[in-house]
Amino acid sequence: MSVEIRDQRFRQVVDVESPLKQLATGFIFTEGAMWDARTSELIFSDMPGDIVRKWSEAHGVTTFRQPSNKQNGHYFDLEGRLISCSHAASNVTREEHDGSITVLATHYDGKELNSPNDVVVKSDGAIYFSDPTYGRMDGFGLLRDQDMDFQGVYRIDPVSGDLSLLVSDFGQPNGLTFSVDEKQLFINDTDHGHIRVFDVADDGSISGGEVWAVAEGPGEGGVDGLTIDSEDNVYCAGPGGILVFAPDATSLGVIQVPEVAANFTWGDDDLKTLYITASTSLYRTRVNVPGRSIF
Repeated sequence: MSVEIRDQRFRQVVDVESPLKQLATGFIFTEGAMWDARTSELIFSDMPGDIVRKWSEAHGVTTFRQPSNKQNGHYFDLEGRLISCSHAASNVTREEHDGSITVLATHYDGKELNSPNDVVVKSDGAIYFSDPTYGRMDGFGLLRDQDMDFQGVYRIDPVSGDLSLLVSDFGQPNGLTFSVDEKQLFINDTDHGHIRVFDVADDGSISGGEVWAVAEGPGEGGVDGLTIDSEDNVYCAGPGGILVFAPDATSLGVIQVPEVAANFTWGDDDLKTLYITASTSLYRTRVNVPGRSIF
């Protein structure tokens, strides 16, 4: 693995001796990595290709959804149902156990959502998602005018299904993840290249929003996917690959990736394999600290 070490704690978090292996290539632009522990498969999107694929050690790359409404981010809910963000349809959906699709969110205050991008589910079942405008671009979605006059982050109530706007002062909100204790919500802003942190109240609302860290350094790539490991180290796709931050916001280093990295997730039984979706390819490497388990 090629790395940039900025703080020696990086070696405790990331296995710097582990190779970065290319598992598959030939895609247009990969995104939305999500590990399915039940089947030992990786789900990932290829938005411009309008397809969601799966990868497994046993079967390689297979087709999961085609067409897919140019879906991007995915996450499993408490019942193991897949939540997905659709760029072209400007909605958030849930796949039921029988394979049918339930649409969870399409509009806010009478206006169509921009293009739901990334999503995370809290342990109480609430769904949080970012809504930038990338899906209103040609290629990554469908070229069309924006109904909203802002780019926000939303919450879907786990009981009522009501949609609430949490924050609207982003340039382009993108990746989001909870701290291990779920008392904080980290959200990055691609336009500004930084990660913000919010306090999470008991009712699911958020407050604060100060800049927690800036994702900077040499190499191509903007701030994109965001997640956290089991010891509250924050991983963020950004310039040069995957940037790793300590819980105190110190930039520990970068897992360098030969293509622009958009997203990633932990997988395998020990959650120590980092699967990376990077432009035309899918990669994996190993880390020392396991990823945060979801439910």
